[in-house]
Amino acid sequence: MTLKKQLTYRLLILAFCAAVVSSCGSEPEKENTPPAKTDMVRYPEKAEMKLLTDRPPQLETPQEILKQDITPNEYFFVRWHLSQLVTRIDIDTFRLRIRGAVAQPLELSMNDLKTKFPADSTIALCICSGNSRSSFVPKVPGSQWRNGAMGNAKWKGVRLSNLLAAAGLKKDALDVAFRGMDKGAMPGVADFVRSLNVNHATAGEVLVAYEMNGQPIPMLNGFPLKLVVPGWYASYWVGALGSIEVHTEKYKGFWMEKAYQVTSTPGMTEKPGSLAKETVPLTTINLHSVFVSPVADEVIPVGKQYTIDGLAFNDGSGISKVEVSADNGKTWTAATLNPELGKYSWRRWKYSWTPPATGTYTLWAKATDTKGLTQPEQQWNRNGYARGFIERITVQVK
Repeated sequence: MTLKKQLTYRLLILAFCAAVVSSCGSEPEKENTPPAKTDMVRYPEKAEMKLLTDRPPQLETPQEILKQDITPNEYFFVRWHLSQLVTRIDIDTFRLRIRGAVAQPLELSMNDLKTKFPADSTIALCICSGNSRSSFVPKVPGSQWRNGAMGNAKWKGVRLSNLLAAAGLKKDALDVAFRGMDKGAMPGVADFVRSLNVNHATAGEVLVAYEMNGQPIPMLNGFPLKLVVPGWYASYWVGALGSIEVHTEKYKGFWMEKAYQVTSTPGMTEKPGSLAKETVPLTTINLHSVFVSPVADEVIPVGKQYTIDGLAFNDGSGISKVEVSADNGKTWTAATLNPELGKYSWRRWKYSWTPPATGTYTLWAKATDTKGLTQPEQQWNRNGYARGFIERITVQVK
């Protein structure tokens, strides 16, 4: 398909998407808009997915898709913060702007990004900080994601460090901010801007991606450019990236000072009746392990071997083991870890289980990282962020 045809096709998709989301009239604080009677929908460039909210669109990956090591683009979860999505992108005139505390402000075309800088790629997990929020007890506000607010993909683009080097950071540069092109529906709604300190931004692992699994990034996942911050929650993965701004002071804005805050206590845990008075920005992915199969209340034959399948992940420091218990945590047996796909990828694990008798079983799974940290039995915080407590699933053996 020629570039012009690609552009025409994408503009049709964008226009249709704008109609589907009904002009996207609500703001992030109203993200709990109840879906229609059926909660499975098809959006442009997407297969059938679970609808959590439509303004802005939030779509959850079906659990069976997690059986694939690389999440297909059409099933990759969708999470936006502002309701007015980009509906017109002319690749010929689009420019990524780099400005602020730099020696040479830049305006880079897509062709510039692909021809003037070496390409780099990484396989990395992109996971919403609210993934698995529905499992927090007592319940907390926010979209009630199950385990499908995450996806594993191969990202290709330009190292952020190379772009900043081309612009020439000034000696007093301290923070780098990233601004998405989506907008709020009402005046005064803060643009979606997230920031990294200069040391992180220039470390070499952060990408400005223009491809996802060998294809242009889907519109609903941040076309044409997406910031990829391996090992950090997706709140930093700014989609529809339009500008990069270098600051000589720590960037201050709603999305850094008010949103995505957690307690600094161990495990990011607080008590419903005694909330932490001080919070810090949520950054790196918390250690966690999930079941892919079986699913809740699945019927498993007694006396026959069943392969339990799951995924474990953290901030990239590595998974040393995953253990499974079929007796409510009294005894644990090590699962088999699949080879690593990459430092920042999720890691698949498998466990062969032969149920000894009929009845109801609650299976537990916990991961341990290379530093010896393991998952706690309980965790709770007011926003349902960074789930890390032991995964449990109930099945029926007959």
